Amino acid sequence: MQPTILITGANGQLGSELRQLEDRYPAFNFVFLSRADLPLNNFEMIRSSFKAYQPAFCINCAAYTAVDKAETERDLAFQVNAEAVGILAAVCKEQDCRFVHISTDYVFDGTATKPYTPADATNPQSVYGASKLAGEQQALELNPDSIIIRTSWVYSAFGKNFVKTMLRLMAERTEIGVVNDQMGSPTYAADLAEAIMQVIASGKWYPGIYHFSNKGIISWYELAVAIRDSIGSSCRVNPIPTSAYPTPARRPAYSVMDSSLLAERYGIAAQPWQERLKACLQQIEKAPH
Repeated sequence: MQPTILITGANGQLGSELRQLEDRYPAFNFVFLSRADLPLNNFEMIRSSFKAYQPAFCINCAAYTAVDKAETERDLAFQVNAEAVGILAAVCKEQDCRFVHISTDYVFDGTATKPYTPADATNPQSVYGASKLAGEQQALELNPDSIIIRTSWVYSAFGKNFVKTMLRLMAERTEIGVVNDQMGSPTYAADLAEAIMQVIASGKWYPGIYHFSNKGIISWYELAVAIRDSIGSSCRVNPIPTSAYPTPARRPAYSVMDSSLLAERYGIAAQPWQERLKACLQQIEKAPH
């Protein structure tokens, strides 16, 4: 019997990248469930799905990710990012299924001056960040065997993300402004998907919180410039301060993650963001428009 991996949020960036890896991991049977297949606020459906598929692993890629909207949709954000995570974790424990949950740099306040380790104190500054932190806490409380992977600045050839927004704006405009005072490490969702699969395929299970992003520290402005240069656009990119671009939710000014624990325990080394950005841009170019 092949062990089954149940993936929630199958149509998001990470779920879509995991789907790309299915053929590379023939030892596993993959079950992809979208929001329509498995609404995470339907707790009975979660239970019956687990009974039907009997997964050995569950990767929770589903999340409420509308960071600004969350400020006014607090209940919904907490229902999906916290309550549902607790239910998934508890059902995994009941069914003897290993639980991998994806979290975010937004659990931190962004005041650090060196990369955040999983042991650093959390202090979310937005409803989204608070809901994601509550999800981590529920997962570990209801299923201490859970693995939580926090990531940052995720982009992919799939879904909506910063890289695709920049490509669209650079095609439409001669000039754009991008914030230059928020620092972080971009994460190509394909690499995060690969890291998760390496954890599962390793046969080793070390519960707890991990960080994963690509290597390097840059600002959103520098990322935009790198995108422009990679595609040979003539669009002018202007650096602007966060204060010039007010948003309902506060963004962490510093989102750099220390991924060394994942490297130490699972031998998963983060690759430089520059190379991975190029790989993603090639994927986007190949995709049917």
